[in-house]
Amino acid sequence: MKSYRSILALLLAIVTTFLVSCGSPKAATPTYTPEKLAKIEQLSSSVSALRDKMPFLAEKIQNKNWTDVGTYIHGPLGELRQSISYLTRELLPADQNAANAAAKELFSSLQNIDAAATKGKSDVAVESYREALKDFDAFFSSVPKPKNTGVSGA
Repeated sequence: MKSYRSILALLLAIVTTFLVSCGSPKAATPTYTPEKLAKIEQLSSSVSALRDKMPFLAEKIQNKNWTDVGTYIHGPLGELRQSISYLTRELLPADQNAANAAAKELFSSLQNIDAAATKGKSDVAVESYREALKDFDAFFSSVPKPKNTGVSGA
């Protein structure tokens, strides 16, 4: 009788082990770690600095200084694609999709400004500039903002 109990206990242990190993834990929802948010904030500030340079481009468009428009898009704003690429790689997959779509629209708007400048079409350049600003805002809306910890720096 003792041998049946030990065999039964062994079978019960095997079945329990099998059932536990077959169960899958709930997949954790990916979240941003504080380190990841710090890196995103750092990369976001470089993209934001480029966004802050856009009024200079508007001035050149308004003055119809087409050579400077093209030079500015390819010069100071030339690093925009790389900065945005670095930033979007740090985002979670769900946020990456929206950020990539907004970035693609932004680059398209900048290309339209450049093409309009080449042809001297101020109305197209102005409209494309407005679209570029909207695209910048759409991009930044897909980038997470760091939560305020309530700790004062002073």
